[in-house]
Amino acid sequence: MSEFSRDQEAADEKDRQLDQVRDASDEALTTNTGVRVDDTDNSLSAGERGPTLMEDFHFREKITHFDHERIPERVVHARGAGAYGYFQVYESMARYTRADFLTDPGLRTPVFVRFSTVAGSRGSADTVRDVRGFATKFYTREGNYDLVGNNMPVFFIQDGIKFPDFVHAVKPEPDNEIPQAQSAHDTLWDFVGLQPETLHMMMWLMSDRAIPRSYRMMQGFGVHTFRLVNERGEGTFVKFHWTPLLGTHSLVWDETQKIGGKDPDFNRRDLWDSIERGQFPEYELGMQLIPESKEFDFDFDLLDPTKIVPEEQVPVTPVGKMVLNRNPDNFFAETEQIAFHTAHVVPGIDFTNDPLLQARNFSYLDTQLIRLGGPNFQQLPVNRPVAEVSNNQRDGYNQHSVHRGRTSYFPNSLGSGCPYLGEAPYTHYQERVDGAKIRKRSESFKDHYSQATLFLNSLSDPERTHLTSAFQFELGKCETMEVRERVVGHLNHVDHTLARAVAQGIGVTPPAAEETPNHGRSSPALSQANTRMDTVYSRQIAVLADEGVDAAGVTRFREAMAVQGAAVEVLAPNDGRLSAADGQTLAVDRALHTMSSVLYDAVVVAGGAGSAASLAGNGLALNYIAEAFKHAKPVAALQEGVGVLEAAPLPRLRLAGDGDAAVADQGVITHRSGDPEEFYTAFTRALAGHRVWDRQTAAVPA
Repeated sequence: MSEFSRDQEAADEKDRQLDQVRDASDEALTTNTGVRVDDTDNSLSAGERGPTLMEDFHFREKITHFDHERIPERVVHARGAGAYGYFQVYESMARYTRADFLTDPGLRTPVFVRFSTVAGSRGSADTVRDVRGFATKFYTREGNYDLVGNNMPVFFIQDGIKFPDFVHAVKPEPDNEIPQAQSAHDTLWDFVGLQPETLHMMMWLMSDRAIPRSYRMMQGFGVHTFRLVNERGEGTFVKFHWTPLLGTHSLVWDETQKIGGKDPDFNRRDLWDSIERGQFPEYELGMQLIPESKEFDFDFDLLDPTKIVPEEQVPVTPVGKMVLNRNPDNFFAETEQIAFHTAHVVPGIDFTNDPLLQARNFSYLDTQLIRLGGPNFQQLPVNRPVAEVSNNQRDGYNQHSVHRGRTSYFPNSLGSGCPYLGEAPYTHYQERVDGAKIRKRSESFKDHYSQATLFLNSLSDPERTHLTSAFQFELGKCETMEVRERVVGHLNHVDHTLARAVAQGIGVTPPAAEETPNHGRSSPALSQANTRMDTVYSRQIAVLADEGVDAAGVTRFREAMAVQGAAVEVLAPNDGRLSAADGQTLAVDRALHTMSSVLYDAVVVAGGAGSAASLAGNGLALNYIAEAFKHAKPVAALQEGVGVLEAAPLPRLRLAGDGDAAVADQGVITHRSGDPEEFYTAFTRALAGHRVWDRQTAAVPA
């Protein structure tokens, strides 16, 4: 078999399974039994104004199906977006695992990834402050493997028995069902104050990690310590990491709130549109590999899901790449019905005794049974493995398979002993387990503060400022002063300066003394300031223009950005086409009033005397500029457009004068005349940097 054929084999099989996708573009309307219908607008009635007749089977079927269209939404991770793609390992990992998809570099394994928010309902907004799910289903030749992760490497609790309590606390309060998709309320912070094991995760949740720029720029983590097992039965502890090739970037808090009103589908739309444009999201899978002999070499417990393994202690080894290259055909059938389960593993991947992981291994299957209507949910096309399925499990709700033969048990002789016990089965890792039956947590799980301090120490100054503000905002929403005071008390164990700053912002008496001295350790890999910042691929740029625009200049700018993969949209006061001074016209992509600066990565003002004069007097255009500046985004202007920046409510900046090819001051890039290449270079550099954090935004109106 050729390498191409082998690469495509599993993907083609998955496509064949999805042949049930219906395209009704050239089909007659029928009932569910295939009977053609001549009218679906009027019920069968006794005369034009008479009663509807019960014999109208089409009416009854149509209404009945509609009444039963909804299935229970997920309790957590209800709001999601998904995509298909493939994963390919760089080189064989056979030294560590026997998993087929991790040992054959020539194989492309089909995947489906579902991204999600955790706390909100299906109808909540994308950009809320929340944990994000990053769940990947690998359709391997040995069966389905689900890596059910989040965009944060730790979790709120250590033992799964506390999961119902945590979710009840973070969900809308039961008396009034308020607030939706928010952690800024009393019950969540009451739980946090009484469960200090949450502190490390709360540091992540209050950081910029909780408001990602897009799913394409978001890390993913397996959270737990898992185990790889090779052909010889030897085990290696492993932590899984997904790293976006575009870098890990976030929004800012004021921006997220405005996006929630302007486009609550911001993240799912971004994922969909990028794939439709052919700008496929890519992620590198990395592993932290820890020999079993090193299990107790750390000052924390490897089985504690509230802890990370610092990359300075165990580097992340890149092992393969995932590309998402196809959108689903139907949201409900695929993104909504896909069912993940931490216990969906393949030979070569096994569990550890992490008590939260053990609980998830029970809970996910239990959830799917009620949400998807019984035990046959894996027969749904999106869940169906490419590996052959053959067992004696029969009947039940939604059974789609037609099983032949007399036997549905093992062993049997009447069915020739089939299905038989085959070669290369899944075998659990063998380890000795014994102990008294007790309800007691290990002493090694009791350090709840040192890694929270490690995370804080690792942040850049802007990230630390954002985190402090987030604590102030969230706790400031709590109505109960005792709840605020209790959390500040715990923060004093994390860092005294942080605790005092938070206390001062929420009306709590600042703690007088350090409860626990800051240990001073840090892990630079935890800061997004150290992510990739050398690409503008797939970035979105708004160009502001009006009648009299320099159309040729806009075209040149668009072409220069397109070479690097950035997308440019022309925004004007009205849709349609703009007349240029030289007689050309320029197509408008969007009207200013239908969009907002918060939906773009940068704002640029086009040249042209007429256009600049109009925009300088347009309050909405000036707000685009001021708001983008406030959110630390690159702002730029070409030729006469520089005058629009001068009219905007910005602090005093150095802007390009006559003869200047390009001037950059605090991420504001301007160009008056001459060759624009220097301008393109300066603008691209600023855009690749994502934000200009040293900008003094306090001088800009909200």
